[in-house]
Amino acid sequence: MNFFKRLFKIGQAEANAALDGMEDPIKMTEQGIRDLKIDLEKSLESLAQVKALAIRAKNDVEEFTSKANDYQQKAMLILTKAKNGDLNAKEADELAKQALVKKEETNQQVEAAKNEAQSFDESVAKLEANVQEIKNSLKKWENELRTLKARHKVAKATKNLNKEMAEIDSSSTVAMLERMKSKIQQEEALAEAYGDLANENKTLDQKLEELTDTTNQSAEEDLAALKKQLGLND
Repeated sequence: MNFFKRLFKIGQAEANAALDGMEDPIKMTEQGIRDLKIDLEKSLESLAQVKALAIRAKNDVEEFTSKANDYQQKAMLILTKAKNGDLNAKEADELAKQALVKKEETNQQVEAAKNEAQSFDESVAKLEANVQEIKNSLKKWENELRTLKARHKVAKATKNLNKEMAEIDSSSTVAMLERMKSKIQQEEALAEAYGDLANENKTLDQKLEELTDTTNQSAEEDLAALKKQLGLND
């Protein structure tokens, strides 16, 4: 069937998905599934038609069998009437003979209908097998389609990430980081230098203050004058 060729095409598309310039495997799979659904619809239609023919053939078997039995009963009834004197023997024989001929013709129709019914049953079995195979294939490829879509999403995200990583200039990034590091170290050194200068200036002021501080000397002089006034000098 044609759908086997499409299945091969789908499998081939998936196997070569990594090649550049090829058709989209997801779109090809979706198209293959649509084709399978069309095949399934046609197969179901054919199956229904053949089943109808099989049913009709079986009905014909029953109808012809009943008709053959009816001719048999009529022949027996005619001969019975002739035996009872209700019908001329010669005429009865002729009528019974014609009924048996009809019975034989009908039996042939019964056999033909049986052969047709058997042939249709075989066709039904084959079509049912084909329908089941298409259903199994549809289920398989619908699952494959879900897998393909998931793989495609992951592959696309990975490709974009790798592309972004590939576009990053690692050497310029490292150089920029080194410059930032050097600048920070320079800022830290400068801050430390200003701190040292601040400490040095503070020490100098303290020394100058000590050298120029006359508060203690004035107090000593005042104390000596007071003792002298009180006569406490040694």
